[in-house]
Formats: sequence, structure tokens, C-alpha cells
Amino acid sequence: MSTMTRPTSLATVPGRLLGARQLGDLVRRVAASPAEWLTRVRLNPAGRWYERIHLDDSHEVWVISWLPGQATGFHDHGGAAGAFAVVWGTLMERRVVGGQATGHVLAKPVGAGGARAFGPRYIHDVRNAATAAVAVSVHAYSPPIPQMTRYELTAGGLVKLATEGPAAW
Repeated sequence: MSTMTRPTSLATVPGRLLGARQLGDLVRRVAASPAEWLTRVRLNPAGRWYERIHLDDSHEVWVISWLPGQATGFHDHGGAAGAFAVVWGTLMERRVVGGQATGHVLAKPVGAGGARAFGPRYIHDVRNAATAAVAVSVHAYSPPIPQMTRYELTAGGLVKLATEGPAAW
């Protein structure tokens, strides 16, 4: 994985954090311009492939490819707001609604051209639930993710497993 800085289409006011709506607009713009990043995409049978294509003080942007069955598992974004847009394929987003311990899982597909944006306390699982189709998506976070906490979904709700720093991904 590597970091590429592109001050053109991804530039923002230095140090100014972006909200969920702004991040949603950003991932839609980047997703609509695959010629700028498509040559960087790889497929990895061992797990999702991802590469950060932009990093500055206010936000980061990632491109992720998903083979059938690949998933993130339930996780948060360390207090960062975020958004993702699907370029090809369909991703299934799952989240617990009604409270982490008492809620139920809501699953919603996000197909090509679709996007989701969310605030800083959002916990979800994203997966390519297709049996034979690849998916590619663009993700953005503001501020850049300082850490992520991973969770396990149990009968009693979400249970915190571990918190990871950027070195883990």
C-alpha cells in the first residue's frame, strides 16, 4: 500500500475537517473519475485490497477492491466521519440499529453509483455478498483515521475485540 497526494480534484482547505455530506460528495466525485486511479486497483484472494490515494491534514481517500465474500467485519473509524461510494458491483452494509446491545442488524445493499455517508460514531460491516462478482469502492474519512476498533456481533450485541492503529492497515 502507498500514499499518493493529488492536490487537484481532492484538494480542500488545509486543516479543515469535512463533514459526512462533504465526504459523500467527495467519494462520488472520485468514483466518477476512475481513469485517475483505476490502474492502481488490484485483486487479492487473501483479503480486500486497498490503497490510500490521498492524504492531507483534513482527510484521506482510499480505493478498495472486494472479491466475493470479502468483508471488513464490524468496525468504527476512530472518531472520523466517513463516506464510501461503490464504483462496480454491490456491497452490503450491515449496522446495528436500536442500540449496540439491544438492537438488530439492518443490512442495506449499496450498488454501483450508490454512496453512504456517516458521522464519527458510526459502526458498520461492509462486505461483497456476491457469489461471483468483484466490487470496487472509494472511501474517504475526515480527519484521517487515527485508529479503528473492531467488534464481534454476538447474541447480546456488539462486543469490542481490539483497537488498531494505522500500522495495522
